[in-house]
Amino acid sequence: MKHFRHGVASGDPLPDAVVIWTRVTPTRAALPGSGKGPRVRVRWQVSTSPRFTRVVRRGTFATGAGRDHTVKLDVTGLQPATTYYYRFGYHRQWSRIGRTRTAPAPGSAPANLRFGVVSCANLQAGWFAAYRGLAARNDLDAVIHLGDYLYEYAPGQYGMGNADVDVRRHVPARETVTLADYRRRHAQYKQDRDLAALHARHPVIVTWDDHEVTNDAWAGGAENHDTGERSWARRRRHAHQAYDEWMPVRMSGTARLDGKQLYRRLAFGELAELTMLDLRTYRSQQVATPSPAVGDPGRTIAGREQLDWLKDGLSPDRPLWRLVGNPVMIAPVTFGALPQRLQAAVNQVTGIVPDGGAAYNTDQWDGYTADRRELFEHIADQGVRDVVFLTGDIHSAWACDLPLDPATYPVMGTTAGVEFVCASVTSNNLKDITNTPPRTSSVAVENVLKTANRHVKHLDFDSHGFSVLDLTPARAQMDWYVIGSRADRDTAITWSASWATDAGTGRVRRAKGPVA
Repeated sequence: MKHFRHGVASGDPLPDAVVIWTRVTPTRAALPGSGKGPRVRVRWQVSTSPRFTRVVRRGTFATGAGRDHTVKLDVTGLQPATTYYYRFGYHRQWSRIGRTRTAPAPGSAPANLRFGVVSCANLQAGWFAAYRGLAARNDLDAVIHLGDYLYEYAPGQYGMGNADVDVRRHVPARETVTLADYRRRHAQYKQDRDLAALHARHPVIVTWDDHEVTNDAWAGGAENHDTGERSWARRRRHAHQAYDEWMPVRMSGTARLDGKQLYRRLAFGELAELTMLDLRTYRSQQVATPSPAVGDPGRTIAGREQLDWLKDGLSPDRPLWRLVGNPVMIAPVTFGALPQRLQAAVNQVTGIVPDGGAAYNTDQWDGYTADRRELFEHIADQGVRDVVFLTGDIHSAWACDLPLDPATYPVMGTTAGVEFVCASVTSNNLKDITNTPPRTSSVAVENVLKTANRHVKHLDFDSHGFSVLDLTPARAQMDWYVIGSRADRDTAITWSASWATDAGTGRVRRAKGPVA
C-alpha cells in the first residue's frame, strides 16, 4: 500500500526555519475527507544531503482523521540561505524527497533573489504545464502563489473555453461546500503530477483569492453562495480549515492548525521583504455597478487592521524591494468604449467593462478606492520607494506604473510603485472566451485599454503560463513564460515578454529578454 499519495511540500521560508508538509494514508479506508483512519505517528527527516547522509533535524508527528491525516510542522534551527532535503516515513515506507531553501540571514545583502509567480490554476480547464516549467528550474528561491490555487466548481462548470469543456473532472463531482468536499478537492489537486513536482522542488509562499472558498467572496458572503448551501460562515470556516490542513503555510504565525490570519511578511535579507495580503476575509461587499459607492471610506477591501499593518510595513527603513503579494489588481483601470461584440467576452475574463464603456472592476481595488488612495498617499507621504505589487486573479499579463493621479499621468507623474500581473495557469482568458486565434480579437481590446490608461505599459489577454521575478539591488524584472495548448499535458513552454523597474524610478520599462 502506498502511504504517501499526495506528495510533499514546503513553504514560508525563514532564515532559520521552513514549514514542511505531507499527508499519510495509513489504511485503505483513510481517504481524504472520509473522517476515517487511526491516529498514527509519522517520522520526518531534514538533511543537507539528498541521500540523507547528513541529517540535521528529525522527529515524529502525530496525525489522525481530525486533521485529515495531514502532517505540517515548522522545522527550526536551520541555517540561512541553505538548501535542504526532507522526507517522511511511515511503517517501512518513505515519501518522495522534497527540496527546500531557507531565506537569507537578517542584515545580509544578497546579490540576487528569484521567485516563480503563479495564480489561477483551474484543473478542469487544462493541464498544469506552467507548474511543470517551474518545477524544472533550479534557480528559484521560492514560488509565490497569488491565489485560486484550486476551484470550487462542479464538473461541467467553468471548464476550458467558451464551451466549458472539462479537460479533467473535479472530485468530488459537485461544488465544494462541506469540510469533506474541500479536503477531497485539495487532495485531487495535490495528486496532479506537475503540481506535485513543483512542491517537491521549491518552497511556496501562498495566499488565497476567492475560489479557495467560492467566487467573488467577501466578508459576509459570495456571489457563488446561496441559502441552499447553508451558512456562509460555516462554509468559509470549512474551506479555511481544509486550506490550513493541506497547505504548507503559517496561519496566525504558526504551522499549527489555527485557520485564522493569513496575511504575513517574509524577509529576504536587506534585498527584499514580501508582504502577502488576504483581500477576501475582511472586505466589504462588492458594489454591483460603477457608482460613487466605490469611493465610500466606510467600505474596505483590506479591513482596517490589515490596511494599517500593510502601511506600517511600507516605510523607508525597510529592505530595498518592498514586494506585495496582492491577490487582485491595484492599478486603476478605466475604459473607453469597446466594440459591443467584445464587451461580454472581456467581462467573462476580468469583469471590468460595464455596458457603454468604462470605469471599474468593483471586485478589485477599483471597487474600493478609499483604501487604495489611503495606501498610495501613505507611500508618497513617507517617501517609500521601490514598491512592487505582484498580482494574479484576472487571467492576463500586465506591467503597470501606479500613478497617484491617473488623469494627469505621465505629465505630472508621481507613482506609488509598479505592478506586475501574472497570467493564469489554466483559467480562461479572452481568446478562450471568444474562441479566436491568439493575437486577433484581443489586440483591439489591449490597444483600447492602453490608450485609455497611459500607465498600463504591457498587456497580454491571450496567454497562460507563469512568471519569474528576478531581483538585484539595481532592478526588479518580471519575465513571462507562456504555454501552448492547455489540453496537451506536454505542451511547449516559451518566453513571451520581460519588463523591469529600476531602483528609485517607480516606473516600468521594457527589458530586452529574460534573465539568464
